[in-house]
Amino acid sequence: MPMATLGKTGLKVSKFCVGGHHMGVKGLENGIAIIHRAIELGVNFFDCAHLYNKGLSEEIYGKALAGGRRQKILLMSKAHLRTRDQAMRQLEESLKRMETDYLDLWQCHQVTTQEEVDQILAPNGALEAFVKAKQQGKVRHIGFTGHADPAVHQRLLGSFDGWETVQHPVNLIDPHYLSFIRNVLPKVRDKGLGRIAMKSNAIGSITKNGIATIQECLRFAWSQDIHTLVSGVETVEQLEQNVLASKSFRKMSPQEIDALLARTGRGPHGSKIEEYKKKESAASFHRLHYDGEAV
Repeated sequence: MPMATLGKTGLKVSKFCVGGHHMGVKGLENGIAIIHRAIELGVNFFDCAHLYNKGLSEEIYGKALAGGRRQKILLMSKAHLRTRDQAMRQLEESLKRMETDYLDLWQCHQVTTQEEVDQILAPNGALEAFVKAKQQGKVRHIGFTGHADPAVHQRLLGSFDGWETVQHPVNLIDPHYLSFIRNVLPKVRDKGLGRIAMKSNAIGSITKNGIATIQECLRFAWSQDIHTLVSGVETVEQLEQNVLASKSFRKMSPQEIDALLARTGRGPHGSKIEEYKKKESAASFHRLHYDGEAV
């Protein structure tokens, strides 16, 4: 299993990270089977969030990691509420559901608007919970995620030096509109933070619209100098296919990347494909996309 050091955290993570939402789609037993098989295949990094499947995804981890498996892996979850007390309550609930005393990584989840940034950074905002939880040893490392607007990530990065990881979309149409690859990833790299990619297939929209194959999606994402890619799988078979792709990965050359982006730039892109991003027109309605849900 290809591994990488997750920035300043020092954590050695698998380049493929199992997404937490999808494992709950087909129920408890299927989710447990995915986690157990992933560990057998060498995956050591597992994603989740408080809101995934109304808590079921976290409960699946609690069941799947019994019997000593928790000590073999690195586990992250996320909180999406924005005050100190709300976020801390979500952390306590996550720990209880997952049957663990600590998280290896806890992230401020799906920060979408500048108003949310105001809430997070304000007195008694969620940032205080993240700092306190790390001091208490309930979490080892902290970060944030989002998918709607690179400017939100840029402001969070510039407002607090204690973030250790950043998670955002990395896919082969992202460079054509509100690009996280162009506007956020270099800043995360310069700060030496953990680089966590997601939405390599734009929640299925890239392959569904015939823009590229899943193999191209995965290879492009891993070629962007990321540490790990969070990817959702709904079956053990899908897991095995994605793990095989990570183990056989060969980095794209700059010429291959340029040619691929030239091709995808001629096709559909923007918020009609990446529906989680802020709309092109200020007059357009932007429905809040909850990370992990189907488009």
